[in-house]
Amino acid sequence: MKRKLLLVHAHPDDESITTGGAMARYAAEGAEVSLVTCTLGEEGEIVPPRLARLAADQADQLGGYRSGELAAACAALGVTRHEYLGGIGRWRDSGMAGTAAAEHPRAFAGGPAEEQTAQLRALIEELEPQVVVTYDSFGGYGHPDHIRAHEITMAAAVDVPRVFHVVQSEAALVVGLAELRADGTSPFRVPADDELPSVPDEKITTVLDISEHLPAKLAALRAHETQLTVDDRAVVHFALTNGIAQPLPRHEHFVLARGDADGAGTDLFGGL
Repeated sequence: MKRKLLLVHAHPDDESITTGGAMARYAAEGAEVSLVTCTLGEEGEIVPPRLARLAADQADQLGGYRSGELAAACAALGVTRHEYLGGIGRWRDSGMAGTAAAEHPRAFAGGPAEEQTAQLRALIEELEPQVVVTYDSFGGYGHPDHIRAHEITMAAAVDVPRVFHVVQSEAALVVGLAELRADGTSPFRVPADDELPSVPDEKITTVLDISEHLPAKLAALRAHETQLTVDDRAVVHFALTNGIAQPLPRHEHFVLARGDADGAGTDLFGGL
């Protein structure tokens, strides 16, 4: 039986940052890897000064530009199929809670969850994945669009054999930050151990080795040039527009949210 993996992410770049290794690994192993992106990321901040006028409060062209970045990232990761939820442009980046963007009539987090769930359910019924991956109930770091992606995925994927939440390992984060401090060459600020969101390792059910697929993940990350910068001169890491260094571990971490855990300790498809 053909293995089929579906990932549901809120904005372009989320797929590469959190699950790029898993996507590249399973694509390389011959699985069908499909991605649903819920918005175009129109409200994102911008790293390169030459592209600054794409921003939402200026030309408001960032979403279209990020769509091109995402296409390049998908190619690097070996994605079989990519869809925007409801079609490209249906849902807009909501921004963080309390911002004006959250009141936009197409804001994803403020839209009808029933419609969004139905749109995702239709794709799940068509693609028939054995494994679906999205965020936990906190959305990884509390972004309203991530939380809504979690909500509609859990509602739409009731008949999928396994549903996972991608998380950041607390232990792996601490080790990675220690390596960055010891190296001392990062151009970015290295945060305190508890500054970045992470999950205690006792909650993690699946540790996926992506070491052989880091080059593909790095290529995908570099494709998102408006959003982040990769530094791999010594200790491989990246930073978003906030200039805070984030390690890139050789494993990605998941919590099994629904389905049989037998065989899933090191493989999202293990035992299926």
